[in-house]
Amino acid sequence: MPGRRTPPGLTVQLERIVVVGHGIAGLTASDSLRAAGFDGELTIVGDEHHAPYSRPALSKAALLDAEEMTSHQLPASTHEARELLGVRALQLDPGLKSVVLDDGSILPYDGLVVATGSRARRLASADPAARRHELTLRTLEDALELRRRIVDKPSVVVVGGGALGMEIASGCLAAGCDVTLASHRQPMAQQLGRYLSEVFLAAGLDHGLRLAPSQAVGLREADGHPLVELADGSRLAADLVVSAIGDIPNTGWLADSGILTNGRLEVDSRSRVRPDIVAAGDVAAFPTARGVGRIPLWTSAIEQSKTAALALLNGDDAPELEFRPYFWTEQFGLSLKASGFLPLEGTPEFLEGGPGGGPALMRWTHQDSSGTAVALNYRIPIPKLRRLANPAPALVETPALVETPA
Repeated sequence: MPGRRTPPGLTVQLERIVVVGHGIAGLTASDSLRAAGFDGELTIVGDEHHAPYSRPALSKAALLDAEEMTSHQLPASTHEARELLGVRALQLDPGLKSVVLDDGSILPYDGLVVATGSRARRLASADPAARRHELTLRTLEDALELRRRIVDKPSVVVVGGGALGMEIASGCLAAGCDVTLASHRQPMAQQLGRYLSEVFLAAGLDHGLRLAPSQAVGLREADGHPLVELADGSRLAADLVVSAIGDIPNTGWLADSGILTNGRLEVDSRSRVRPDIVAAGDVAAFPTARGVGRIPLWTSAIEQSKTAALALLNGDDAPELEFRPYFWTEQFGLSLKASGFLPLEGTPEFLEGGPGGGPALMRWTHQDSSGTAVALNYRIPIPKLRRLANPAPALVETPALVETPA
């Protein structure tokens, strides 16, 4: 039977697979296991109490949904697994092939998928009282709280100039808030490169975004309000602080397992930690053409999880991960889709449109002859955008230029 196959390197049959993590990585791995023919016992552990949802939507459409939030919802799963929700994995024992949960129960497994994701990094603070004013945007509960807080149009300081911070700033401005962004460098430059960074910064300033004079280094409270401390010694007062300064992989429960490498959960080209353990999503560092590292993107988690599921079932007979980055963001009236590695150096080749922030289809060529294709307020199917990122873009017919609504 398909569910009883034994991958190379294992001495026991795969009767029971445990998936730790209930986000998009855990969901995709579970669905992929079933699609590949696994019909054994499948158990999913998740520390949230609800079904998986689209995390990228929380800082985009969901932040401004007119009534009840719906844009984060995903189609129903097909894995028919046993779901243990609202519980957290505390410890992994690879020798005993078991996972200890915080409710005291122990889950034995033949195969394990680690998909515990990451958590939001917070601004340093020696003042516990200031914490009640600081929000992050990582979970559905975070998004609901932020939506509730911006209804009264508070003054907001967003800490972090990456894609998440800029999307939050855009959403808060659209809700009528006064917004200041505190970034340690030019917003979006680290993610996209200087050329596209300048396009997004100009759009943000046109929408009323304010920039702090230097980066944030701390948080404190004064007279019931938060104060963001800046590197130049000045302070920013606001009603609300939202931190978007990166994430921390959830590997604490693996600390004594022996499967971490210098504190990092590293996998091979098939998403394997060892023959009976695979990992995928924001928690995992995996090999790419640019080295081994985490790439905490939605599409990255999906691709890794599909590879991990097949590797758990088929071992060396499973295909290796052929990772091709895909990134998108929506903010300040701009919609960007990018296929290929980021950030980008220099100025682009314009396949359609031109400079100035208007609708454009662009391409950058890297030293290794690979490319990155970028659509800015330009409608193009993702498969065509991916083909444009290949070394011979001139062979790909480009669609007509269409401006997307702001």
